[in-house]
Amino acid sequence: MRLSLLKNRPLSERLARLHSVSLFSTLDPRELRIVAGFLHDRQYTKGEIIFDEGEEGQALYVVFSGEVTIWRPGHGETGHVASLGPDTFFGDLALLDAAPRAAQAVAASQSHLGVFFRSDFQHLLETDARAATKLYRQLAHILARRLREAVYGARGEQYL
Repeated sequence: MRLSLLKNRPLSERLARLHSVSLFSTLDPRELRIVAGFLHDRQYTKGEIIFDEGEEGQALYVVFSGEVTIWRPGHGETGHVASLGPDTFFGDLALLDAAPRAAQAVAASQSHLGVFFRSDFQHLLETDARAATKLYRQLAHILARRLREAVYGARGEQYL
């Protein structure tokens, strides 16, 4: 009886926010708590660079509040890649390897981000393979969708 009460209790606000991010949406409450324990909270002021193009990728970022702009410096208006708000994430390829960043991330407003380092993800793989596998699977789905959209444009959704 006690176990069922623990399973059905509502998520804390932080865990509910994390669960609303597509990458973490398949995790159960126990797994969310584990992942949340690895997230490092960071505050960024408007205009502050989060990471630079060409910098080694070391972490994925979750936007809890504020707005982040992803862009390629020196490309003018065509350099704008994305504007991201709460419940989104970016820098996800850094979980897979240390390749250089393809763009720059800048806080477009006062922003609260959760930072998930690749080394913490590697630790998660060693300590909770089930949760890590769910993240890998979800990341693969997201990256596949992005690739299809890049190749097929808006029609990419039909190939999911």
